Amino acid sequence: MLNVPSQSFPAPRSQQRVASGGRSKVPLKQGRSLMDWIRLTKSRKDLTGLKGRLIEVTEEELKKHNKKDDCWICIRGFVYNVSPYMEYHPGGEDELMRAAGSDGTELFDQVHRWVNYESMLKECLVGRMAIKPTVLKDYREEEKKVLNGMLPKSQVTDTLAKEGPSYPSYDWFQTDSLVTIAIYTKQKDINLDSIIVDHQNDSFRAETIIKDCLYLIHIGLSHEVQEDFSVRVVESVGKIEIVLKKKENTSWDFLGHPLKNHNSLIPRKDTGLYYRKCQLISKEDVTHDTRLFCLMLPPSTHLQVPIGQHVYLKLSVTGTEIVKPYTPVSGSLLAEFKEPVLPNNKYIYFLIKIYPTGLFTSELDRLQIGDFVSVSSPEGNFKISKFQELEDLFLLAAGTGFTPMVKILNYALTDIPSLRKVKLMFFNKTEDDIIWRSQLEKLAFKDKRLDVEFVLSAPTSEWNGKQGHISPALLSEFLKRNLDKSKVLVCICGPVPFTEQGVRFPKIKFQLQNCLFQPLTLGYYRGPLKHAKDR
Repeated sequence: MLNVPSQSFPAPRSQQRVASGGRSKVPLKQGRSLMDWIRLTKSRKDLTGLKGRLIEVTEEELKKHNKKDDCWICIRGFVYNVSPYMEYHPGGEDELMRAAGSDGTELFDQVHRWVNYESMLKECLVGRMAIKPTVLKDYREEEKKVLNGMLPKSQVTDTLAKEGPSYPSYDWFQTDSLVTIAIYTKQKDINLDSIIVDHQNDSFRAETIIKDCLYLIHIGLSHEVQEDFSVRVVESVGKIEIVLKKKENTSWDFLGHPLKNHNSLIPRKDTGLYYRKCQLISKEDVTHDTRLFCLMLPPSTHLQVPIGQHVYLKLSVTGTEIVKPYTPVSGSLLAEFKEPVLPNNKYIYFLIKIYPTGLFTSELDRLQIGDFVSVSSPEGNFKISKFQELEDLFLLAAGTGFTPMVKILNYALTDIPSLRKVKLMFFNKTEDDIIWRSQLEKLAFKDKRLDVEFVLSAPTSEWNGKQGHISPALLSEFLKRNLDKSKVLVCICGPVPFTEQGVRFPKIKFQLQNCLFQPLTLGYYRGPLKHAKDR
């Protein structure tokens, strides 16, 4: 029986689900684009109606402001008058009205948690929600305690403690020149993709992804360390060791003092996005409108984006921070294209289509070599375990929906011994739009397990290949198993109509055993194409 999980795919907050789960972009009136909104926020017009005052808002007061021309919404304890923004909202007025006069944090997180609302709505800030009096624990004494690597466990909800993974812990030890922080995850499916490390000045931060939770070590180090460090994982016991180099060969009496959320196990859905500044190293043309960007991580960062997951890029556009999600790719599909050879663990590559009228991609394209872009920690639910004992892999991609397929192709052809066949059907408008066509053809020639088919919707008269859009007729010939009972994985990524059509057909086609269908998260927002202008 076809195994199509009803809730896991796409992820609850993924761009794929955002676009196909009822929230589509709507046609905006002339003069209501994102740039028009930014201009309005810079005009010094009173957008709150409070003449610059900030107030404390009670629940009773918030409930009164629940109409389109008087709409207040609370997000994470801050209240915004979103009435002026109604006509500029890509999701439409009705979407905002769902949270009118109430706390819209949960709804916001479900739809687009990655949006930098603080920057977008800063001129609409009414004030804070009034806090009800309560007895708060004084943590000052705890922070004064010597941090010896084994502080009492942070509080965690009963549900998480019972249903989540065993609570992790950490310790530390030192030599004359090194400090090693050991994290005991108590899980066996831990690898280098599971740990993200950032340290700047005396602040040290390590995020360990454990199932659907994040274990955070956040410390103000007691002594200075060098920028470079190493990370190693003992997968058999789920142990992570982070080795820091001391700046001075002196003995540390204690590791440091706890910072925000230190030693906490937090559901990933409740964590905010953490960014680090990455430097643009190179930018090269791939097609007439698509570039390959190479960003270098800071020396003080360890981050490896897992296959099938995405990150968020953040830029300041005319004083407003704009955030967009993208799927990292490999530097190339073939070793001979990698010139010069760069270590994978310090560089992140992105294939990005540039929209001349788009705010974000136009600004990104204007960056000079040496400029900086903020990059978030990765998000996504795709599990590499889906490749275990895989025999047939079918990839359906349209346009830059090809980006998640790059790492999948590299991994599948290199690390899956059971694999018999990989088939990629790549949909584009014209020949000039095909990303890495030469590399794909050379890779297929080099590895006979790979078949690549290009399908064009607006070809020239010289085109001899397949034509049209995704359809049962095209897929019925393409989606053929190597063996009747082989284990099959089908991955699809592209614009929403493309993905929805592709999802419907394989559900009928593969009423067989050992078949999993996987819609991938597209690495950027992709609403109805005719309205997706501000990309």
